[in-house]
Amino acid sequence: MNVVVCVKQIPDPADPGALDPTTKTLKRDGKLILDESDSYGVEMALQLVDAAGGGEVTLVSMAPNGETAGLRTALAMGAAKAVLVSDDALQGTDALGTSKVLAKAIERAGQADLVLTATESSDGYTGTVPEQIAELLSLPSVTFAKSITIDGGTAKVQRQTESGYDDVECPLPAVVSVTAGVVEPRYPSFKGIMAAKSKPVDQVGLGDLGVDPGSVGWAGGGQEIVEIATAEARAAGTVVEDDGEAFQKIVDMLAELKIV
Repeated sequence: MNVVVCVKQIPDPADPGALDPTTKTLKRDGKLILDESDSYGVEMALQLVDAAGGGEVTLVSMAPNGETAGLRTALAMGAAKAVLVSDDALQGTDALGTSKVLAKAIERAGQADLVLTATESSDGYTGTVPEQIAELLSLPSVTFAKSITIDGGTAKVQRQTESGYDDVECPLPAVVSVTAGVVEPRYPSFKGIMAAKSKPVDQVGLGDLGVDPGSVGWAGGGQEIVEIATAEARAAGTVVEDDGEAFQKIVDMLAELKIV
């Protein structure tokens, strides 16, 4: 079984850098790490390949400056190889443009039985890329997967809902987005880290994929960021000292807020 996993390399949330005052977008010129939300998809893919008794996991990513640090983490977990799309013309690409590029990269990666993605990235939160990829590849799509099993040519998915989960089946190949916590991602071993250094990363540009530069980047963007602002500081809370009547003070406060 061959599984392709879309992974995003993002600035470290512990040191996210800054916003470009001109483009009003996040600067991505430093070291990038594997988005934690994508580590679940990588782990799920590895487990599905193991359960199938054969096959491999291929990573697909889009990042500036040929950055591979995040990819190497996923390769160290056990993925076999990666396709990295890196091109200056991609700067400013919106969600649809990203989907176009990733769909082409998935095709370049070879015949996949399953494509896995996160539900959304930690630095974008659009949540639209998985479904757009599925549409561009003309594949069925299942979202918010909390469990995936493969039965022959069918994917059986427990799809997370507000009230529980739905049991969904769809034919393979398919695109499935997984939720955080679907599995527990493994930590790369020392052996895996060393092996990852020599695993192949196919770095390509838009020309290699046959993608028109005018359809991505700033030129092809269907959205524009017109303003950025610092989030308002959270107001200090009220501390209620328990003098034996604290419950009444809390009830009065909730009544004043018209909560009770």
